[in-house]
Amino acid sequence: MTADSNSIAGAVRGVRERMAAAAKRAGRDAAEIQLVAVTKTVAPEALRAAYEAGVRHFGENRVQEWEAKAPTVAGLEGVVCHMIGHLQRNKARRAVALFQRIDSLDTLALAQKLEESAAEAGAVVPVLIEVRLSAEPAKSGIDPESLDRLGESLLGCAHLDWQGLMTVPPWSEDPEPARPYFRLLRELNERLRARLGRPFPVLSMGMTHDFEVAIEEGATEVRIGTAIFGRRPKPPQVT
Repeated sequence: MTADSNSIAGAVRGVRERMAAAAKRAGRDAAEIQLVAVTKTVAPEALRAAYEAGVRHFGENRVQEWEAKAPTVAGLEGVVCHMIGHLQRNKARRAVALFQRIDSLDTLALAQKLEESAAEAGAVVPVLIEVRLSAEPAKSGIDPESLDRLGESLLGCAHLDWQGLMTVPPWSEDPEPARPYFRLLRELNERLRARLGRPFPVLSMGMTHDFEVAIEEGATEVRIGTAIFGRRPKPPQVT
């Protein structure tokens, strides 16, 4: 994928305008909603173009891919790198070194490994719990029934700062079927606040095809790739 600075800047403006319109419909302040540009398969020069267009938060699905891209934004002011893909325990130490946020925590074993790695690094790492709200077997995330147990364990981790929840609903061309999933995540978050007596300010939900509905349902963070960088190239077929 080649970078076209003008088209990426225009795409970022368009996404922010749509975010503002969705926030207005919901009676919300658009300034409270964070844009995370998803950089999976995106070339480093396109990432840099997004930064020049005002994007400061970037989300990557794979540790090794961000490892190669990290030098592109090294030293740039205000950059926050989010791990948004499924994270294996054996990559926890690398993830803590590379990312400022881990948004896809979904098991107690991973929490323990991240806590250990963050303690070794002398860091406190903000994390989100990824919740699986559909029955799709390929989806990552913890089941809602197990959320309380994982959350209570996180409260005992001195080097993990649990800030909220993340989810990925089933994909659909029509964004409306995602609305009940976004609403349920918000309700789970509100229940946690009431039960544990502490704020969980981050709800990461919504992507290119459904982020406006997610904002209407309370998203504080949306993860946008295609609407900024264009469609990803299809992987080559194996013959």
